[in-house]
Amino acid sequence: MLQFETLPPSFAALLAVLRPCLTGPSFRTFTVLVAGMVAQPGRRTITGMLTAAGMAGVWHHSRAYWFFGKACWCVDTLGMAVLGLIVRRLLPAGSPLVVAVDDTLFHRSGRKVHGTAWFHDDAAKGAEEQPGRLGQQLDRARCDRQPAVP
Repeated sequence: MLQFETLPPSFAALLAVLRPCLTGPSFRTFTVLVAGMVAQPGRRTITGMLTAAGMAGVWHHSRAYWFFGKACWCVDTLGMAVLGLIVRRLLPAGSPLVVAVDDTLFHRSGRKVHGTAWFHDDAAKGAEEQPGRLGQQLDRARCDRQPAVP
């Protein structure tokens, strides 16, 4: 069974930064799925990730589906923590961060696709003009970093 202590120390240190974003059981499941995703050479399916992590016969795959569907964690909080990790590890202090965003809306179609033709355009004029979710996240990320001084 995969234990957090058996992960390489450098990888465990990266995952430990994300621990406050998840509960204890969620963090254990997240750790196994991420380790399996890294170790899985082919398609990143849940069964493949559990197999690569050595957990295929130990955990039922419903545990992973529970993590994605019902566990208590926020994708925005985790995403901002990953962004902070990337910025701190890969960018020198004081360097500008350039982000390219493709705001093309994804149009879905099909009789069995949930939410078909439902989309929200944050750029559309409305009663309230406020930045979209990504704009708010980038503003928060900008506030967390020291401004670049020329």
